[in-house]
Amino acid sequence: MTPLPQEIIRTKRDGGIVDEASIQRFVAGIADGSVADEQLGAFAMAVFLKGMNRDECVALTLAMRDSGRVMQWADQDLPGPVLDKHSTGGVGDAVSLILGPWVAACGGFVPMISGRGLGHTGGTLDKLASIPGYDPFPNPERLARVVRQIGVAIIGQTDDLAPADRRFYAVRDVTATVECTPLIVASILSKKLAAGLDALVMDVKTGSGSVMGAESRCVELAETICSVAAGAGTPTSALVTDMNQVLGRNAGNALEVVEAIEILRGERREGRLIEVTRALAAEMLLAGGLFAVRDEALSALDESLRSGRAAERFQFMVSALGGPNDLLERYREILPRTPVVVDAAPAEPGFIAEMDVYQVGMAVVELGGGRTRSDQDIDLAVGLENVAGIGERVDDHRPIARIHARTREAAERAAARLTGAIRLSDTPAQARPAIHRAVNSSPSRHASEALPS
Repeated sequence: MTPLPQEIIRTKRDGGIVDEASIQRFVAGIADGSVADEQLGAFAMAVFLKGMNRDECVALTLAMRDSGRVMQWADQDLPGPVLDKHSTGGVGDAVSLILGPWVAACGGFVPMISGRGLGHTGGTLDKLASIPGYDPFPNPERLARVVRQIGVAIIGQTDDLAPADRRFYAVRDVTATVECTPLIVASILSKKLAAGLDALVMDVKTGSGSVMGAESRCVELAETICSVAAGAGTPTSALVTDMNQVLGRNAGNALEVVEAIEILRGERREGRLIEVTRALAAEMLLAGGLFAVRDEALSALDESLRSGRAAERFQFMVSALGGPNDLLERYREILPRTPVVVDAAPAEPGFIAEMDVYQVGMAVVELGGGRTRSDQDIDLAVGLENVAGIGERVDDHRPIARIHARTREAAERAAARLTGAIRLSDTPAQARPAIHRAVNSSPSRHASEALPS
């Protein structure tokens, strides 16, 4: 007989192990409403305090994945693997917009489920919203057609994908249990695995602009995700990447689309955004078995970018999902713009030695380009352009960034926040590498070993 919800809570509260059948029943109760919010909050707190082992986290992940629709690709007869990546969030992180079409141009199929931004981090779904007509919520038949024909569709999470996770997260958000590694892992993977993936790559951000913070915690998260995903049957690898400075040159929804298009068009050939995206794309191609050697995967990526095939996939995806057919040629005219553009110059010249990327992200939020509550509307046009990086000299001729705002007063507030977000020195500082380390998908921890909380 399956235990009642309160018995499952008691088992976890007392440090016991909850079996797979009990977890499945509890998650079914989350989805159908038979588990009350109070019970859900109590269970979340019990896990927060007592932890889970890998088997419990795998069971929770799969139960939440199976609480809704799981995409099936076998009947599509795709001639390549189904791949995706997930990022823990950052500032100026337009990776997904470049990565999806880039991998598709090399033989992968990428049904990428993206999210909205919250707090200081941006969301891919908001970036796509700046493209007129783009439909991020196609019906299943249209989604399957776009993925089959083009190889990539970047979409939003629909209500029928991992619905138990949506309710569980809402309760965690108001019960101080968000920062719990097993629950974070199950939440991330339940949504991603609902896409029916053959392999997944994680981008775990560390540094002043990351959600996870300290690198040791980021490495723990990366290792746990890879271990749990492997236990759930999906090979997964991760890169721990740097967020001690803005990843790209632009931060803000339409402005990040501009940067992504310019990279795809070959107008920007260097920078940390390209470096991280290229490394993640190579991981995806290797994980999907499209290449056996990293150098071969990198060469294929470079050729597909140089030839324009990656840009072509992006344009085909935009057109197939309702966007303009000429976005790649007329993006400056098509994407929304602001009436005020102001340079943010430093109080005195110097080299950027440190950057509080959280404050840079909050400058975008204060301009109206981000959210502090999930139900807020945002301004898709505002943001920062050509943000300087660590080691660069800034002065009256090379500003910290160019601010795109609705009013001059808003631009001045953003400039003040940006000035306070950097520390200058008289000599150039050395930036940390864009990629800190890689984590593979081998299940390194025993199933009965407790995961980090």
